[in-house]
Amino acid sequence: MKHSIHRTRPLLRPKRNSNLAYFTKAVLRAAVPPALCRSKLAALLASIDERPDRDDILARADYCCKLRLGSAVRDPGPEALRIRDFHLPWKKHVYYFDAKEVLRYFDPDLRFRFLPGDKTRIPDTPALIKSRPIAPDDTNANAVLLKLAKNRHFVFVDDLVPFERKSDTLVFRGNVYVRQPHRILFFEKHFGARSIDAGDTSKHPSRAEWATPRMTLEEQLRHKFILSLEGNDVASNLKWIFSSNSIAVMPRPQFESWFQEGLLVPGVHYIEVARDYSDVQERLAHYRSRPDLCEQINAAEHAWINRFRDPVRELLVSLKVLERYFSITNE
Repeated sequence: MKHSIHRTRPLLRPKRNSNLAYFTKAVLRAAVPPALCRSKLAALLASIDERPDRDDILARADYCCKLRLGSAVRDPGPEALRIRDFHLPWKKHVYYFDAKEVLRYFDPDLRFRFLPGDKTRIPDTPALIKSRPIAPDDTNANAVLLKLAKNRHFVFVDDLVPFERKSDTLVFRGNVYVRQPHRILFFEKHFGARSIDAGDTSKHPSRAEWATPRMTLEEQLRHKFILSLEGNDVASNLKWIFSSNSIAVMPRPQFESWFQEGLLVPGVHYIEVARDYSDVQERLAHYRSRPDLCEQINAAEHAWINRFRDPVRELLVSLKVLERYFSITNE
């Protein structure tokens, strides 16, 4: 059985990660003197060279922070603040807690720009951010990725149902807002279609006929194929799909986060469908007839998600990202 920290049985684990547990840990963490964390930074960074996953840690950090060492200092801009002045805001507090968890290891006088929330544009100065547009070069370098809003986005499941015992259907449950034309397009073409169980679970559905009751994770995991659609930025369900025995079905992503969606390979890590969803039924029919390919994709999904499970590794990647960011944005 795959390693995991979240179960899918509703009686043992709720659909989402526990907010109570998350905030309890955040409050307890805040009680740790930052000076203690700063005293450990050098040893933590040095430990990377002794780890068997050294190359992966460095590659991930390099991808998340594309600012290049040796270049001229790039000022984070007038909106930047010092770590010591970074305090709990009234809104987007989960972003604060996630950023503060790693910022506390660094000199409190270092300056940084912080852009919480769903972001789809590249900032004009280097900023710490949750998501950014995917770019084949370094044109998105000012958007430096941190692991933010992780309690919502990084949900892992223990899927006890083998792929071959699941339903042949494609399932989707989520909000379909007017500002999300890509989701509306899928529903216009495929709502109520054969072997597709899709539903709009928002409080005010875009169309009344699309309104559908929510599904638990366990109910969604009874299906072989799970649709992963980007929302305001990245698709929030992609991580738990990858940790399951089901397969993600999606267009090629346009945005990426700490999960490095831009490095996922269609046909290897997920089933790719056209951006206009014109080939959904054709693609599903093909993979239903090729369980061997489904098995290979599922194995690749598991290999990818497993890189994000180890909390020590996650901390080390985060520290390397910030080390580079501060070395380039602060003289």
